[in-house]
Amino acid sequence: MTEISGPAAVSTVAPAVRPNATAGEVALKLLQPLEGLLLPGESADAEVLAVKQTSESFQALLRLTLESGRQTILATATNRPLELGSAFGVTALSETSLTAALQNAAKGAAGQPMIMLDLDELPPGTLLQGKVTASQPLPQTPGEPQAFKVIVTLLNTAQAGSKLVIETNLQLGLGSLLTAEVKGSQELNFLPLSGRLDQLELGQQLTNQAGRQGSLDNLTRALFNLSSQPDLPEALNASVDKLLASMPDIQELTDPKALAKALDASGLFLEAKLLQGQGGALPLDLKANLLRLISQLSPGLTPDSPQLGPNSGAMMAQALPAFVRNALGALGQAGARQQAMGFPLPSGLMQSLEDEDDLESLLKLAAAAVSRLQTHQLSSLAQSQVLPDGTHLTTWQLELPMRAQQNLVPLQIKLQKEELPSPKGRQEDGEKIWKVELAFDLAPLGPLQVQAQLIRGALSSQLWAEQARTAELIDHELGHLRERLVEAGLQVSELACRKGQPPRGPRTTLEQRWVDDTA
Repeated sequence: MTEISGPAAVSTVAPAVRPNATAGEVALKLLQPLEGLLLPGESADAEVLAVKQTSESFQALLRLTLESGRQTILATATNRPLELGSAFGVTALSETSLTAALQNAAKGAAGQPMIMLDLDELPPGTLLQGKVTASQPLPQTPGEPQAFKVIVTLLNTAQAGSKLVIETNLQLGLGSLLTAEVKGSQELNFLPLSGRLDQLELGQQLTNQAGRQGSLDNLTRALFNLSSQPDLPEALNASVDKLLASMPDIQELTDPKALAKALDASGLFLEAKLLQGQGGALPLDLKANLLRLISQLSPGLTPDSPQLGPNSGAMMAQALPAFVRNALGALGQAGARQQAMGFPLPSGLMQSLEDEDDLESLLKLAAAAVSRLQTHQLSSLAQSQVLPDGTHLTTWQLELPMRAQQNLVPLQIKLQKEELPSPKGRQEDGEKIWKVELAFDLAPLGPLQVQAQLIRGALSSQLWAEQARTAELIDHELGHLRERLVEAGLQVSELACRKGQPPRGPRTTLEQRWVDDTA
């Protein structure tokens, strides 16, 4: 896949149509013999991929499609120009000559590229995905950047299969895949692909990680059991203590600054910190502490392995894949893979490991915890995208182990920001919608899930409790919660608690609003 380096505005332009090249027949001389590809009198479909003018003639590169479906590229010469991207039928006259029956290039003619977009079918903000099928440089004006005429075959929307001719200063290779936002009938805005993983590969990686992950509470229970063993190596004992001490108390998370600090240290941003050289922040990071624990449990490393220092970011980045491969090898085949995009994540992992307190089982639990954090990270990437209507969707999904008296409770969090397209004819930014989902299991209340949405200062929220007694208790306290939210300056619309779990239909809550305050 060719990468587009950054957003670049381009205009769709009408090709320079020459009347003497758009109708009738034209003779083509082959620069190489057909060698039996077409016998005299046989016909095939052709498409112009490139055109070059020489001193005496025009050279055209054609993609030939035979009746069998086989395709090949032919270099030809003609005394009449052919339009880039045009489609026509050819008939073999001999091994070195063809005759081409050109089609009418008027708007709407079959096989001809579009020279402008119909905004009724493709309104501004629509995302187009396409594949480059032809490209050629345009005559360069001194002092101006080189421009190219490009034919793009659309892959989505109702215009899928149609061709579009554009001019751009980006050199796009044949077969390049691109995404562009419709800005007007003759203007597109290319969206950069840098930093984005191919969605198919990302989905595969996400599925693999989700099948290996295990809940953090499985690991924390094993760590508490391990910390009581008197013969534990000193370095390993220090890593266990540091990992447990880094987990915040549930009361701390009621403070905004403490909550922000815990989110930053959740492991979601570890790779970004490594790339930025923030080695000093690693001792506080949950994922970094888990990887340090894995390194001390792995058979190939000794308990005296060097600790993380300020220059250890590169070492950690290189070692991370090896740790995961070695530790998760056996777990990848255990049980059916979970639905990777679900929220909250299930506990996962073989239940038989929960009662084991030996170092080998601890290694598997720690590796599964790392895989769980990576599942959250990959799910965040997979759900951050630009929707067909132009809405920019950004998702952060993570998990925090929090202390609740003598227990450690994993708190799963999903934050989402929707940036809606700007209204037609207006320059200001589009409206922003914030959503948050929480999931946790806090004794004696049982499993709880919270969904909330904030738009223009108005808050709507739904709570779900699996235990009927808990649902009644929360419902009784909703009035007090509403008062506290109003005191914080929020306008509260819907606030309700239900028994059970949030519905999960074919469309997820990420694709629709729980309460449409704009209706």
